[in-house]
This record gives sequence, C-alpha cells and structure tokens, in this order.
Amino acid sequence: MAWFGRNKPQVVAPPDALPGRTEPLQVAPSHAVFTDRPLQPPFPSGHRTAVLGLGCFWGAERLFWQTPGVWTTAVGYAGGTTPNPTYEEVCSGLTGHAEVVLVVFDPAALPYAELLRVFWEGHDPTQGMRQGADIGTQYRSVVLVSDEGQRVTAEASLNVYQQALDAAGARQITTSVEELGEFYYAEDYHQQYLSDAKNPYGYCGLGGTGVSCPVDLNVDAQQ
Repeated sequence: MAWFGRNKPQVVAPPDALPGRTEPLQVAPSHAVFTDRPLQPPFPSGHRTAVLGLGCFWGAERLFWQTPGVWTTAVGYAGGTTPNPTYEEVCSGLTGHAEVVLVVFDPAALPYAELLRVFWEGHDPTQGMRQGADIGTQYRSVVLVSDEGQRVTAEASLNVYQQALDAAGARQITTSVEELGEFYYAEDYHQQYLSDAKNPYGYCGLGGTGVSCPVDLNVDAQQ
C-alpha cells in the first residue's frame, strides 16, 4: 500500500507505478447472475456504461446488479496507471487504480442520474482513501466518466448530494469525478463474488451515510 506523510495514503505517481502486463486477465464469458448476458462487449444497442468506485467491489457489484434497469455488471480496476494489473498489485497501492464496477444499463429504464443516486446512497463518499475498515487508495470513492454529458451530470449530482449532507450536518464529499481511461477486468474469481453461485455469505463492508440523495437534478444529460 502506498502510504505517504502522516499515515495518509495517496495515489501513487505514474512514474512510480508497477509496470503491469500486456495481456488482459481472463474472465468467464457470461455473468454468474444474469447467466445469458456477457461480461464483455458488445452490449445491446442503446445501452450505456458507467464506471464507479465505492470501496470493495464485491458488495458494490451486488448493489448494482440488484438495481432495476441494470443489464449486466463486472468488476475491475480503473483510475490508475498500471496496465492489466492483478488484485495483489492493486492492493499494494502501487498501480494507482481503484476497485470499480462496470455497470451496463438501459437509460430508458434507469437514467444516469438515478444510477448515481444508488452510488451516493450505497456508500459513504466522505471517507477519503478508505471505505469503512477497508483502507487504501484502491477503496477511494470515484466516478469515472466517459463523456462530457456524464461529467456534467456527475458533478451536478455531487453538488446536490453535498447540499443534502450539509443539511444533515455530515462531512464533505471526497469523491472525485475523473475521465475514464482504461477499464481493466479483474480476475474471474472476483466477478459476481457475492452471488448465490459463488459466495452468498461473503464479506461486504459497504455502508451508506443514511442521507437520501435527491434525484430531481437540474442537469441530466440523459446518459
């Protein structure tokens, strides 16, 4: 884990990141819950993707596959430098990546702003480089956007939720909104880890703030 300063983890600088590898990690062809749907593209026409980091990706992925309007999900690594990293490398803090979930959704059934509501309420976005007992840069809260529409909606959503937290006397959001570079699929055993087919009683450290997020945003790019 990359720790700097006074016991405070920071994202590793690109020149100091691990070199990684050229070959991607292998995953199963289909989802363990939505067994007739793939983990990798192509996805149905008209569907969109979102990449979100909210702590340990096991519980985060389950949160999203249980959300109506989500077509498929996968876990992986993004927001850092190392190409095709392993789980052990990401946990070392020397890749710069966060544990994230790739969410494929139907915007007609689940607008991007509503997906962000699930994101905000599903974890505590005020904790910095941690989520509960899970400490390290890989557990940071992050929204990785693929276009300008997502960026505008994500920033508006963050501001609206901060207002709700302020009204409740809660802390400041530490979530970053960043451009999505490359999404790297995690190892197959991490995919749908908390599904009934794998580990229905496995560890999930997610916990929200208890503050609801308004969904009537003034800015919604219909992503």
